[in-house]
Amino acid sequence: MGWNEPPDKKDKDPWGNRGDGDGPPDIDEIIRKMQKGLGGMFGGRPGKVGDNNAMFPFMVGLILLIMWLAFDMTYLIDQQERGVVLRFGEHVDTLEPGLNIRLPRPVEKVEKVNVGQVRSITHKALMLTQDENIVDVEVAVQWRIGDATEYLFNVYSPASTLRQVTESSVREVIGKSKLDFVLTEGRSEIAERIQSLIQETLGDYKTGIYISTAEMQPAKPPEEVKAAFDDAIKAREDEQRQVNEAEAYRNDVLPRARGGAARLREESNGYKSRIISKAEGEASRFGQLLAEYQRAPEVTRERLYLDAIESVFSNTNKVLIDNDNGNSLMYLPIDKLIDKRQNNNSKISVPDFNESTTSSSSANDIRQRLDERLRGAR
Repeated sequence: MGWNEPPDKKDKDPWGNRGDGDGPPDIDEIIRKMQKGLGGMFGGRPGKVGDNNAMFPFMVGLILLIMWLAFDMTYLIDQQERGVVLRFGEHVDTLEPGLNIRLPRPVEKVEKVNVGQVRSITHKALMLTQDENIVDVEVAVQWRIGDATEYLFNVYSPASTLRQVTESSVREVIGKSKLDFVLTEGRSEIAERIQSLIQETLGDYKTGIYISTAEMQPAKPPEEVKAAFDDAIKAREDEQRQVNEAEAYRNDVLPRARGGAARLREESNGYKSRIISKAEGEASRFGQLLAEYQRAPEVTRERLYLDAIESVFSNTNKVLIDNDNGNSLMYLPIDKLIDKRQNNNSKISVPDFNESTTSSSSANDIRQRLDERLRGAR
């Protein structure tokens, strides 16, 4: 309803007054009614308005005090937080995540510490190596609060302490390492040593700080001597390439040499076994022949002679023909005959007398040696 409507429309009064049209109710009247109701609730006499006016401020103050105490005694600790309880400034407890109730201030005070947040610092500086070279090093350290109580009370400025400990640890590790090791394959190992040294020092100070990781960026020489370092690195790479080639050559030659040596050893062992076995067999055979010769000398002698002649002529391709009409022997060169047959040439060469007599004399020599051997055995 608009305020500019005619006053005769009393049924549409926004204050709900119907009848006399005196306007909205008095604010003082509303307050008096509220005081009267509160006075009746707390045992007051609703008939006397003055007593209710005296009780109202007290009740409001009491309600506000209760609300303040309830708010000041309740602490909600987040999952990544820990609550450090101080009673008159002295540490008495550490609150875990969840809803906790403590004594109100100024008796007890709770300081929340975020132990889950991962923080990081970076240290970059020029440092001297063990072999007296200067190198530019950059190390990034990630850390978080491991013990809230130690972090708050044992060290005045934990972050500043961590930075100083990091610088000292980096200088110590780099100072005990050579330049080549820092520039090439030693980066990961140096980072591990730096992390271990930082954590050990912070543990001695009981700072409550836990080092998550320590990463070292690729080290590089100062700009003033970068060209010389590049030449040194190139020479080092050439050296490594030649070493790799030598290793490859060695890996190719040594196995073959070892294989050849093993083959020679096996062949020599086989030759030794064969000679020994043959000698033992000959000795055994000679012993058996000696026994037979002692029982029947003439038969054994003849048998040995025939075996020897058979052994000699089995390794030759000559055929001897005994001639009853004369003292000479004729032989047939079978190998030459075969070659000539393959060449379609049927000529047969007949050797001279000297060659045939030589073959006959060779057989006689063999027989004489066998006789001497048998006589010596007896």
